[in-house]
Amino acid sequence: MSNAALMIGTISEIPAGNVHEAANSWLGIASYLIAAALFILSLKWLSHPRTARRGVRAGEIGMAVAIVGTLLIYQAVSYLWILVGVVVGSLIGAPMAVWMPMTAVPQRTALSHAFGALAAALVGTAHYFQLFGKESGIDHFTMAILALEVLLGCLTFTGSLVAFGKLQDLIPSSIKGLPHQNAINIGLLASAAGISVILTVSPGHAWLFLVLIVLGLAFGLCLVMPIGGADMPTVISLLNSYAGLSASLMGFVLNNYLLIIAGALDGSSGLILSIIMCRAMNRSFTNVLFGRMDASQTASADDVYGGKVKSASAEDVAMILDGVRRVVVVPGYGMAVSQAQHAVRDLFNMLEERGTEVEFAIHPVAGRMPGHMNVLLAEADIPYDKLKEMEEINPSFGQTDVAIVIGANDVVNPLANTDPKSPIAGMPILNVGEARTVVVVKRSLSPGFAGIPNPLFAAENTLMLFEDGKKAIVDVVAAMKEAA
Repeated sequence: MSNAALMIGTISEIPAGNVHEAANSWLGIASYLIAAALFILSLKWLSHPRTARRGVRAGEIGMAVAIVGTLLIYQAVSYLWILVGVVVGSLIGAPMAVWMPMTAVPQRTALSHAFGALAAALVGTAHYFQLFGKESGIDHFTMAILALEVLLGCLTFTGSLVAFGKLQDLIPSSIKGLPHQNAINIGLLASAAGISVILTVSPGHAWLFLVLIVLGLAFGLCLVMPIGGADMPTVISLLNSYAGLSASLMGFVLNNYLLIIAGALDGSSGLILSIIMCRAMNRSFTNVLFGRMDASQTASADDVYGGKVKSASAEDVAMILDGVRRVVVVPGYGMAVSQAQHAVRDLFNMLEERGTEVEFAIHPVAGRMPGHMNVLLAEADIPYDKLKEMEEINPSFGQTDVAIVIGANDVVNPLANTDPKSPIAGMPILNVGEARTVVVVKRSLSPGFAGIPNPLFAAENTLMLFEDGKKAIVDVVAAMKEAA
C-alpha cells in the first residue's frame, strides 16, 4: 500500500459525525502530500547551483506546510508547549542564521544534525517509557525500531558535537582518539547491537534501554574523535544520513507518514553524498571512519622544496595577469578562512572587463563540507555558470594561461598521480600543474590534512604568493589598477 493510501486510510478512524475533525484531518493529509512533493523537488533543485535557491525555498515552505499539517491532524495536544518550542527555537535559530559567518557553515550544519538527532533520541526514549508503563506493553517490532532509532540518534548527537568542536577548533585536531581505537569502536557497536536484540526479544528491561543510550552516546564520541578535518565533508554527510534514518524510524513509531518520507529522503541523500565524497578521495567508508593517513613513507619537505620554491609579490602576479586569455581560480579552505571570496569576485570582475576568460575549478572535497566553495562563491555573486566541477575543468588546464590556487593543498597535489606510496595515491585531483603558470596563494608551505609536501609548490611553472588569502588578492587587484 502506498504512503498516500496509508494516509487516506487514517480518515476511517475519525468518529462519525465529527465533521470539524474530519475536515482538519483531510487538510492535514493534503498538507503532508504537498510537503512531501516540496521536499522531493527541493532535493532535485539543490542538485544544481542555478536552482539551489529555489530548492532552499521549497524545503522551507515544505517544512512550514508539514508543521501546519501536523497541528491539524494531531489536535489532542496542548498548543502551549508547542508555542514555547517555536519561540525558543526561533530565538536560537534566527541569530545563528543571520550572524553566523559563511566560513562557519560546516560547523553550523554539524550542530543542526546534533539537534535533530537529539530530538529523535528523546522522542524515542519518551515513547519507550510511555509504552513501558502500559499493560499492553511494547510489541517486538516497535521495540526493534525504537532501539535502532535511539541508537542512531544518540551516536549522531555526540558524533555531530565532536565534528562541530573540531571544525570550530574547540577540540584540538591533534587528538586522534585512544589506543586500540578501532577495537573500542567495534566493541561499543557490538555491545549496542547485542542489547538491541535482547530488548527486541524482551522489551521489559528498562535499565538495558538506558545502557543502550549510554553506549550510543559513547560510540558516536569515539567514532568521530579520531577523524581529521579534511575527512569532515564525508563525516558530516554520513551523520546527516544517520539523523535522517533516525527520523524515518521515528515516523514508524509515531505513525507519521511524512516523517517517514522526509527521513528516508534525508538519509538516502546523505548516504549518496557520502559515497560521492569517498569516490572523490578514492577512499572507502571504512578507511575514512577507521583508517589513518600514513605519511611516513613520503619524501620530506626539505627534499621536495629545498632551493626550488620561487616566491612572488602581488605586483609580479599583476604583471603575469596582464593580457592573459584564460584564468582558472582554484578555491580551497584557505579562501574560506581568510574570507577572500569578495576579493576574488573583484579580481574576477576586473579580469572579465579586460576580456579574460575566468572560470572556477571546484573539487568535490574542497573546504570542510560538500559544496562549501560553491556556497562561498555564490555569496560573492560569482555567476553559477563559471563554477566548473573537476571532471569538466580538468581537460582544459592545458589551455589555461594562469591557474590561481587560493588555499588549496591536497586536492592539487600531483603525488596522487605519481607516487603509489603516497597517502593520497589515486585520489582524483585538479591538474593545475598543466597550466602555463601556476600562482599559489598560501601563508606558508605547511602541508594539508594528508601531512605530505606538495611538489606543485616547487614546480618550474609555479610561483608562491606567501600571504593571507584575502590580503593577497586585494593587493593583486590594487597592483592591477595601478598598472592600468
